[in-house]
Amino acid sequence: MSDDHVYLSLAEGHDDSDARWAFGTGFENPLYGVDTAVPEGLDAAALAADCLALGDDALVLAQRLAEWVTRAPELEEEVALANIGLDLLGQARLLYSRAGQTDGTGRTEDAYAYFRDAADFRNLRLVELPNGDFAFSVLRLLVFASWRLAHFTELASAPDPVLAAIAAKGVKELAYHRQYAAEWVVRLGDGTEESHARMLTALEAQAPYWEELFAAHDVRDAVLADLRQVLDAAGLPMPSVPPLPGQGRDGGHTGHLAPLLAELQSVARAHPEATW
Repeated sequence: MSDDHVYLSLAEGHDDSDARWAFGTGFENPLYGVDTAVPEGLDAAALAADCLALGDDALVLAQRLAEWVTRAPELEEEVALANIGLDLLGQARLLYSRAGQTDGTGRTEDAYAYFRDAADFRNLRLVELPNGDFAFSVLRLLVFASWRLAHFTELASAPDPVLAAIAAKGVKELAYHRQYAAEWVVRLGDGTEESHARMLTALEAQAPYWEELFAAHDVRDAVLADLRQVLDAAGLPMPSVPPLPGQGRDGGHTGHLAPLLAELQSVARAHPEATW
C-alpha cells in the first residue's frame, strides 16, 4: 500500500484531535446554554420521530460493538471499538432525551432504550445484523459512519438548536469512526488472500441494505464517493446487487433485532423500579 493512506485523506477537514478518540457523551455538555424550546413553526412530532430513529440507529450499533469486548483480534482494537460504541451510546442518549422533550410523552432515555419492543424501534436494518467476522464489522462501521457523518454535517445547521448541537458534536466523533473503519477496510482488502476474500464476502452480504440508508436520508453522492475511494485503495469492487425490500424506519426488521434487545434490556426489565 502507498504511504498516502486513503483514511488520512478522509480525515481532511476533520483534523481536530478531539475526533481521534471517543468518550461517550464527552467531558463537556454540548447542550449547555442551548435553548430547548421547539422553534416556532417547526413540526415537533416530526422532530421527535427523527431523533428517535437516529437514536435507535446509534443504540443498536453500540450494542453490536459492545459484543466485540473480549472478542476483538487485539486489545487495541477492543478498546477502539468499545470507545466508538460509547460515542454512539452518548449520541443515542442525547437524541432520546430530545425525543422525549418534543413528542409530548416526557419519556426518558431509559424508557426509549429499555421498554420498547423490536417492532417499535426505527433503526436501519444494517446496524442490527450480527457482527460476523471482523471484516464484516469494520465494513459496516465504514458505511454507517460515512452515511451518518454526511447526515450529521447537514443536521449541524438544522432549525432545531438542540438537534443541531447534538449533530455538531457527533460530526467530530463520526469523522474518527469513519477514519478507523477505512483504515481497516484498506488493510484487509489489500492484505492476504484470506482477508481479501472475507472483505468480498462482507460486501456482498451488506450491499443489499445500503439503499435503505439513502431512503432514510439521501446523502448518496457523498457516501458513495467515500466508499469508492476506500474500496479502490483496498482493491475491492463496488458491489452491484439489488436492494432488499422493507424498511427498518417503518418497523420492519430482521429476526436479529429482538434477541439483541432482549439481552440489552434484560436487567432493566427484571428490575424496572431500580436506581443505580
